[in-house]
Amino acid sequence: MKSGTLAEIRLAAPRSKAARPESTDERLARYVRPGTLSFAALPPLALYVHLPWCLKKCPYCDFNSHAWRAAPSASDATAAADGLPEVRYLDALRADLEASLPFVWGRRIQTIFIGGGTPSLFTPQSIDRLLADIRARVPLEPGCEITLEANPGTFERDRFKAYRAAGVTRLSIGVQSFDDAKLAAIGRIHDGAQARAAVAEAAAAFDTFNIDLMYALPGQTLAEWTTDLDTALAFEPPHLSAYHLTIEANTWFAKHPPALPHDDLAAEMLDRVGERTATAGLDRYEVSAHARAGHRCRHNLNYWQFGDYLGIGAGAHGKLTFPHRIVRQTRFRDPTRYMTEALAGSALAQDVEVARADLAFEFMLNALRLCDGFDLARFVERTGLPLGAIEAPLAEAERRGLLERDLSRAWPTARGLDFLNDLQGLFLPPASGG
Repeated sequence: MKSGTLAEIRLAAPRSKAARPESTDERLARYVRPGTLSFAALPPLALYVHLPWCLKKCPYCDFNSHAWRAAPSASDATAAADGLPEVRYLDALRADLEASLPFVWGRRIQTIFIGGGTPSLFTPQSIDRLLADIRARVPLEPGCEITLEANPGTFERDRFKAYRAAGVTRLSIGVQSFDDAKLAAIGRIHDGAQARAAVAEAAAAFDTFNIDLMYALPGQTLAEWTTDLDTALAFEPPHLSAYHLTIEANTWFAKHPPALPHDDLAAEMLDRVGERTATAGLDRYEVSAHARAGHRCRHNLNYWQFGDYLGIGAGAHGKLTFPHRIVRQTRFRDPTRYMTEALAGSALAQDVEVARADLAFEFMLNALRLCDGFDLARFVERTGLPLGAIEAPLAEAERRGLLERDLSRAWPTARGLDFLNDLQGLFLPPASGG
C-alpha cells in the first residue's frame, strides 16, 4: 500500500517554491477545522517506516527504492552495505516521528511495518534503536505486530534471530522464486540456496513469517511455478503471498519488456496457488495473501479495512482521519533530501484532503481485495458517507455477478476477485465535464 489512490496520484504535483512553509500549528488547524464530513470515532492507527536502500534496484520495481552499492558477492551483506548512513537516517526518522506527534496525539499504534527498499540491510542494532525511538514517543497497543521486510541476499546466520531480539515479531521474506534462472531473469541478488537458508532461519526464529513469491516470470512454465510453490509450502509457512509479475511504468522492464507467459497460463498459475495453499491449510483471505488461522497480516488488514497509518521515511505515504476530513500525506522521496528536511523538522513534502467524491472509491479499492468483503457499517464509519453513496454501484456489481451481499455485509464473488479491476472501477467517481 505505498501508492495508487486518487489522492496519492494528486500528491505528485510540485509545491510552489515561493510558498512559505506551513507551520505545524497552521497545518493542524487546517486539518481540524469544520467540514462536510463527521466521524464519531477514529479508525485504528498503524505506523509504516520506509528504509529506502537496496543492494540493487530490481528491474520490475516501481517502489521508492535506491541502489546503495552492487555487491560483488551477495553473500557478504555487511560489506555490501558498508557506508550506509544508518545513524543519520535513524536520526531523521526520529525527527520525522516527533514532528508528526501533534497529528496523532493520544492514539495508540496497533501495528508497525518496516518496509523498503531492503530493511534487512540495516543491522539488528539499528532496528533495535529504531523500535526504541518509536516506543519512547508513541504508545503501542499490547501485542503490537511489528513486521520487517527481509531479502535473502542480506541473510547471515543468526541475523534474523537478532531482529527478533530487537522486537520484530514478524518477518516478510522477499523470496520471489527458488529457481536460480528465474531469479536471474528478474534481477534478484540472491540464489535459490540462499532463499531456502533464509526461510529456514526465519522459521526457526519467528512464530509468524511470510514468504513472498512471484509468478508469471519471464519464460516460466506451470511446472516450474508449481515447484516454487511446493518448495515454499514445504517450510510450512504461516503466511504466503503470491503476486503476478506486472510491468510497471518507469521501470527497467517497462523500457526493456521481457517475454512473459500469456494470460491463460498466468491464470492457470493463479489456480495452482489456490489448489496448493488450500491443501496446505492456508486460507486465501485477500487477493494475493494466504494464511493459517491467527496469522493474517494485521498491518495489511488495516490498510484494506481503510484504517489510518502514519508513514515516516523517504517517500512514505500516510492516511490520517480527523473529525471532519481524511488527509493523505507524503514525505520527500530522495533519501538525502529527506534526511536534510526531516532533521530540520519539515519532512512532509505534500498533503491533500481526500475529496468527498473520491472516498467511496478509495474505500472500495481496498475493501474489495478482501475475500470476506466488508461490513456495510464500516463503510459509513470509515468514510463518513451514507450507504446510499454506493447503492447504485453495489447493485450493478451484484447484477454482473461480481459481488454478493446481505443486510450487514458485502463481499466479492470468485468472479469478482478474478476481475477485481472491473469490480473496483464501478465505484470510481463520475468524470467531471469540461
